[in-house]
Formats: sequence, C-alpha cells, structure tokens
Amino acid sequence: MATNTLKTAAKFSWNSPQGKVIGSVNKKLIAPTGVKTHHVAALPEHPQLLVKSDCTGQVAAHKPATLKRV
Repeated sequence: MATNTLKTAAKFSWNSPQGKVIGSVNKKLIAPTGVKTHHVAALPEHPQLLVKSDCTGQVAAHKPATLKRV
C-alpha cells in the first residue's frame, strides 16, 4: 500500500504473532527511532508506520505493505 494513500486514524488490520489485529495509524516514521525495545530502521525513502491496536492500545511499527484497510 502506498504511504501517500494512508491517513492518520484510518482503520487498518495487520498480522501479529497473536493473530489479526485492527487499529489505526498514529504516525509516519521517516527517521531511525525506537519503539518499546525495538529499533526501527525507518528512512524517508523507506518509511514505516506507527500503529496502535484498538483492542490492547499497544503500539508497533510496520511497513506500509503489511497493512490492509478495514
């Protein structure tokens, strides 16, 4: 999915080790950063998205291709 078609707070689903998760995009990451204890290697040419689960409230970083609009 192209990052320019993603809107903040739009509903998306993605897969996690616990199964399918539904949540929203909080922020587009374009610089290396940390999320919890994980290093996120985001760059302007390879952005990642900070997503928040509707069920648990947990945040994670994902590549745009892993998200599907709900």
